[in-house]
Amino acid sequence: MQESLPSATLEFRPSSIHGMGVFGGAPIRAGTLVIEYVGEKIGKDESMRRCEAGNTCIFELDNKWDMDGAAGWNPARFLNHSCAPNCDAELIDGQIWIVARRDIAPGEEITFNYGYDREAYREHPCHCCAPGWDRYMVVEESFSTGRKGQGVELSPS
Repeated sequence: MQESLPSATLEFRPSSIHGMGVFGGAPIRAGTLVIEYVGEKIGKDESMRRCEAGNTCIFELDNKWDMDGAAGWNPARFLNHSCAPNCDAELIDGQIWIVARRDIAPGEEITFNYGYDREAYREHPCHCCAPGWDRYMVVEESFSTGRKGQGVELSPS
């Protein structure tokens, strides 16, 4: 069983990446369940409608359902994207968890790759400037071969 992090060890404050961010208030070990991404369970049609209206907080749960995390009671909505993330979003027993990919130092911002597809990548510019920064918030498989600030490859997969 994976260890879950007490929420008291997370800090919410302004981020150099974007708006508010989530930061470790204590050391976090690799593999730790950092925070659950919660929200409203919605069908695919409603999900599409909300995405078209500009909602960027939607996670796919399965072929029928998605999770809209834009709810005010979802503190994980403040997690920012990074091209060199220290966490991953994982679906575990029907719940979305942000899981530490590596050890995270106190004061370090908690980030994950938002993983947008290449179809509309220009709608999701990235401002993380992390090592390997790719200018857009796309799935890692779409990172350009040149990396560092080169943007996604535009050739078809």
